[in-house]
Amino acid sequence: MSVYLLFLLLALLIHDGNAKPESQGCNNPDAERVAEEALEQINQDRTDGYILTLNRLYDLSHTPKQENGGSVYNLTIDVLETQCHIVSRNPWKQCKVRDISNIPVYGECQVSVQVDTQVKLESYSCSLREVAATSIVHRCPDCPTAVNLNDPVIKETAKLSLQKFNKESRLANYFALENITKASSQWVVGPAYFVEFTVLETECSKETDVSELNNCRPMNCQFAHKGFCTGSHVTVEETFNFGSPVGDPESFFRKQESVNVKCEIYEPQASTVEEQAHAQAASGHRDNHHHNHTHLHPHEHVHSVSKATDITVSNPKGHLGRTVFEPATSRSAPSASSCPGARRHALHLDSPFL
Repeated sequence: MSVYLLFLLLALLIHDGNAKPESQGCNNPDAERVAEEALEQINQDRTDGYILTLNRLYDLSHTPKQENGGSVYNLTIDVLETQCHIVSRNPWKQCKVRDISNIPVYGECQVSVQVDTQVKLESYSCSLREVAATSIVHRCPDCPTAVNLNDPVIKETAKLSLQKFNKESRLANYFALENITKASSQWVVGPAYFVEFTVLETECSKETDVSELNNCRPMNCQFAHKGFCTGSHVTVEETFNFGSPVGDPESFFRKQESVNVKCEIYEPQASTVEEQAHAQAASGHRDNHHHNHTHLHPHEHVHSVSKATDITVSNPKGHLGRTVFEPATSRSAPSASSCPGARRHALHLDSPFL
């Protein structure tokens, strides 16, 4: 009986050992590859905010799945906000990280992924926060500091910037403000205000009278364009002196305002699907497949294609996880060996996260 019990205990120990997460170092190339691909899918799933970049892999656990040879990874990823808005759909490796001159944002994501031949994001939860203004000013006294998005001067800066863009753009339609996403101020030669905002294409053409622009409705169409803009508004007071026949010279002030704007307008995702339909239907004509394409107006399209084209439409976004802004909290030390990994970006600020 004792020999049987010993054999049973050994079997249970072996089984439990196989079920426990295998600790892999955060500098393991395979673990880093999983973290990079997971972050790419997180950015693809999110519907607002800015694209996040990988700063370091803080912790992980890795459990082999017995039934199909795949694995489950639970990751803690330290992230930084980039200057690319989600609307751009840019890969995170192509985006520039916000430094202390651009109101940096940092945080961490708890991520669960399945890995076999591919990496599949299962769920995520990201917590983000701005670097405190005191930390920025201590390091860079002249750098811009964050301003409330609802401040009247910020709304005016966004309005003036968008007016300048609409006036100078060569696009067919006017664009309307969607959301102000970032705002800051700085003293240059006068008070300077900086805004970042998203825009939507409207139904109004560029020939629309200025008096009617307030009535322009956003285009309710999957082919409507969206964009991301950065704008600035600087007010400068200049002093002019004039000689007087008698007495001291007279002077007066003239206020000058300088507005700058830069916008990137992106093709809607539906256009990519439409291009797939055209390409597949064109190749299908050789096999007598039918493809009907009707333009109801410049941005409204109706497609009727045979099932043989098998157009791929992306999954709904925002259903795999969430991203919230909240204060930093203390966290436990990594449980995996050789964790956390090395930071990829150094902001040189007084924070254990940075």
